[in-house]
Amino acid sequence: MKSLNKEILRLALPSILANLTVPLVGMADIAVAGHLGDTGALGAAAFIGGVTIGSLLFDLLYWNFAFLRVSTGGMTAQAYGRGDTTECADLFVRSVSLAMLLSLAVLAIQWPFQKLAFLVVRTTPGVHDLALKYFFIRIWAAPATLSLMSFRGWFVGMQDSVSSMLVDLTVNLVNIAASIVLTLGFGSWTGMGFSGIALGTVVAQYCGLLVACLIMVIKYRSLHFRIKRVEREKIRRMVTLNTDFFIRSLCFIAIYVGFTTIAARYGDVFLSASSIIMKVLMIFSFFTDGFAYSGEALTGRFIGEKNVKGLKQAVLYVFLWSMGVAVLFMGIYGFAGDWIVSIMTSDVHVASACHPFMWWLLLMPPLGCAAFTWDGVFEGATASKPVRNAMLAALVAFVGVYFAGILFLGIPDSSDGTSLEIPAMNLLMAAYFAHLLIRTVILTLRWPKLLAGVGSGL
Repeated sequence: MKSLNKEILRLALPSILANLTVPLVGMADIAVAGHLGDTGALGAAAFIGGVTIGSLLFDLLYWNFAFLRVSTGGMTAQAYGRGDTTECADLFVRSVSLAMLLSLAVLAIQWPFQKLAFLVVRTTPGVHDLALKYFFIRIWAAPATLSLMSFRGWFVGMQDSVSSMLVDLTVNLVNIAASIVLTLGFGSWTGMGFSGIALGTVVAQYCGLLVACLIMVIKYRSLHFRIKRVEREKIRRMVTLNTDFFIRSLCFIAIYVGFTTIAARYGDVFLSASSIIMKVLMIFSFFTDGFAYSGEALTGRFIGEKNVKGLKQAVLYVFLWSMGVAVLFMGIYGFAGDWIVSIMTSDVHVASACHPFMWWLLLMPPLGCAAFTWDGVFEGATASKPVRNAMLAALVAFVGVYFAGILFLGIPDSSDGTSLEIPAMNLLMAAYFAHLLIRTVILTLRWPKLLAGVGSGL
């Protein structure tokens, strides 16, 4: 037990350390935008909304390609468990090659994509213009961003969370520093204003890619990386996995887009408030994701080793650590939630709009930790269909809860200037809560079947 917990922490702690800087990036971007002050008719809420909607456009793009990390991590972990270093190297080459091809496609479709996206995402004219400015600058980070997904998945599969940490720390710390300097200036230079937030992200992504390449050259130079003709069965398996994880990503996007676009219907202040609440809420996920990544790495490795006993113990201990994170953050949110929100914005209207929804921060961590941890376990097992089906059901739950509430409670589905806006936003939070609940329940029920399947394959 002690050695397994030590291994879990060895894998989880570097990821947690790197993840600690992730919410700081989002907070820094929103904080910089929120402190830009008034520029003509544009206030802090518009700048925050511009970052929020601009980031949403990239989530619409990049979450579609999350399979680059997920499928690469699971397959590499299983190859690592089998001791097949040749397959580990081949998986890396295939994944990065695919990432580069996809990035060229992303650059090619940037103009029609943003036109299509804004047919769905409704914003005020000021937020629309700022979001477009953000989008057309940050899009040039696509080759680095998609390639880093492959690098991160491969490092996780190789049980190497330290290398992944170094890359993530580089990206996140450079992002924070570059965005602040490029936006607000340094010394006598007054900065670029709002555009600097997006350019800081571009600079950070390429710095991270440079570090990842250096790690491969120095640490993994003994592996034989080659471009070769891939066997049909390997292609079929990768296509199946990537298709399932792609569908799962589409469901994530639908929920996230639904959350943001619904919030945008209630005006810039409520859009900004909901964005801040979700940023604060997701802080706990960057802790539990460390244990989810360790669960992914160990699950894949033990399956590759055909070690069912080790697999069961690893999943149990990872869950115990993850639930500890949930309890910890329930306490943090209860005592310091308002203080965290005050760091995110100096706009009193936006800060005040956050208060009616703070109690959700106490309810979501247990379900969130369970859902994220199960994702890691099933991804490590490359069990893509249960993960896909759970997210499809979660999407139905999110949509069903929100629109059923709108229908039966008589709440308007957009701002009408009445006090019903607060109940509507609480209903939106309830819909998000429902999606976490469904994911957790379905994957919990599927675990015995997955375990039985692993055991029967020995």
